Amino acid sequence: MSRILTVAAAQLGPIARDEPRQSAVARLSAMLREAKAKGAGLVIFPELALTTFFPRWYFEEQAEVDVFFEREMPNAAVRPLFDLAAELEIGFNLGYAELTPDGHHFNTSILVDAKGRIAGKYRKVHLPGHRENEPWRPFQHLEKRYFEPGDLGFPVFEAFGGRMGMCICNDRRWPETFRVMGLQGVELVSLGYNTPVHYPPAPEHDHLQDFHNHLVMQAGAYQNGTWVVGVAKAGKEEGCDLIGGSCIIAPTGEIVAQCATLEDEVVIADCDLDRCREIQDNIFNFALHREPESYRLITETKGAVKRSA
Repeated sequence: MSRILTVAAAQLGPIARDEPRQSAVARLSAMLREAKAKGAGLVIFPELALTTFFPRWYFEEQAEVDVFFEREMPNAAVRPLFDLAAELEIGFNLGYAELTPDGHHFNTSILVDAKGRIAGKYRKVHLPGHRENEPWRPFQHLEKRYFEPGDLGFPVFEAFGGRMGMCICNDRRWPETFRVMGLQGVELVSLGYNTPVHYPPAPEHDHLQDFHNHLVMQAGAYQNGTWVVGVAKAGKEEGCDLIGGSCIIAPTGEIVAQCATLEDEVVIADCDLDRCREIQDNIFNFALHREPESYRLITETKGAVKRSA
């Protein structure tokens, strides 16, 4: 028997700096309804889906930063999305900025079940960018200043009839992200991102942004035998062009559905979770083929180590 989970990738167009959360939630709710009408049981929303991508600005006062963070989830502004999900009996994955009761700041993603209950939480591990103001840039990328590295690792959750994992944006570029979840038998990884077209430290790579985005997600899917759903905040947001390319990727690494615009858009695919076995039982049968004794350097060092042969 097949285990079919119909999944929707719900791409967001730009969110203005002054756009209230109620507006963003209304847009998410509209896509939730559209996904349900198309038969989806799970909807994946982007990273930081409730606000503009605020790390593009340098703020000197912490209070200016904290206005973009959620102190509880769900809160009054986001509660309508949870209520609608429970009403429609559909789950979702949501990215947002989390401010914990004891004052920690995380780039967070949650998995919400079809009854509107939080079934899993992930906090972004690989924070890109820089910490201090760099005025030479056309826009800042201050995730290292505004967030702490995630402290939950890469957990996998039993939900929606399978094994679900999460990661966020820059995490997708690191193979360890997918491998740690792959070693837990993950069957679907949801992944939200906000990725600029222009990369100031290496502008010669700008034309490769869409290619690299799909390259790493397709590799992660294939090398771990898992579905991957990557969802963008896209378009020109506060003068910054963000890539789109939101897509659903099969365990074979093939893209089976992809957004065609840079606006609010929903695409869906029937994800047979049993197809993960095609890869996990064969070419990437970890128990049969992995040789972890040869990989110790991966966890023994942070940076590159030049060793003599």
